[in-house]
Amino acid sequence: MSMLQGGDMPASAGGYIKDTDTRSFMKDVIEESKRQPVLVDFWAPWCGPCKQLTPTLEKAVNAAKGKVKLVKMDIDKNPEIPGQLGIQSIPAIIAFVNGQPADGFMGALPEAQVNAFIERVTKGKVAPEAQDLLKVAEEALAQGATEEAIEIYNHLISEDPANLPALAGLARVQVELGKLDEAKATLAKVPEAKQGDAAVSAARAALELAVQAGSVGPTAELEQKVAANPLDHQARYDLAVALNAKGERKQALDHLLEIVRRDRKWNEDAARRQLVQLFDAWGPTDEMTLDGRRRLSSILFS
Repeated sequence: MSMLQGGDMPASAGGYIKDTDTRSFMKDVIEESKRQPVLVDFWAPWCGPCKQLTPTLEKAVNAAKGKVKLVKMDIDKNPEIPGQLGIQSIPAIIAFVNGQPADGFMGALPEAQVNAFIERVTKGKVAPEAQDLLKVAEEALAQGATEEAIEIYNHLISEDPANLPALAGLARVQVELGKLDEAKATLAKVPEAKQGDAAVSAARAALELAVQAGSVGPTAELEQKVAANPLDHQARYDLAVALNAKGERKQALDHLLEIVRRDRKWNEDAARRQLVQLFDAWGPTDEMTLDGRRRLSSILFS
């Protein structure tokens, strides 16, 4: 890793490291930190510890692959900004997040501590480039281009095995394609501490619904049972599960709400719990989720 500093330092291969000055600080740090955290390295050519820290810092930033960027400022040439921030000792590393200083350290820390600092600053962050690719994958999936979506998700996971939106997205595609074992394997890659992530929970709910759908009978047969006996809540429940698997979400919602309306506590509140699972799978802002929650509330609190 290069030991060069200041204007002599080449840009990193990924474009994650650059120099700045007082005039460019607003653009390079304040505005850029609204996209991802930006570390500002305040240094000087005469500073020995600065030169010791450089390779460790560069290595850690490049390894983060866009979750964080590094901007370097020579305090001899640009004393105004470090003066405003009260920088009195260098090297000083200040992390900016959403336009504000959020964390920092001073001195040439060892690699393990630098890595821990960057992990703390970037916890839960996804690189802007990855965010763009996630949007492309979602659009591809919406258009039925499942293979393209899978390719993008796999690429993102290869770049960052802890990319939760990519893992969740891949699992959802696999569920849609009926590859339930593959979806289980994908979700198994999510760290235990991140199992509660919203996207992961939604993918898991979709998988559980698909597994349930495989155990119920054909919709025509279930529809006949419900028509013959509207109080056959089990048949209505199974029909709702089967309809949701076929993408007929409104009908599934209607049947589950009907069970709640007729017998709120049937089978230990199974219909309401199934509705909650549907809402998890569809997402909190989905129109069907919003409509379902309104209708469920109307029944429960009327």
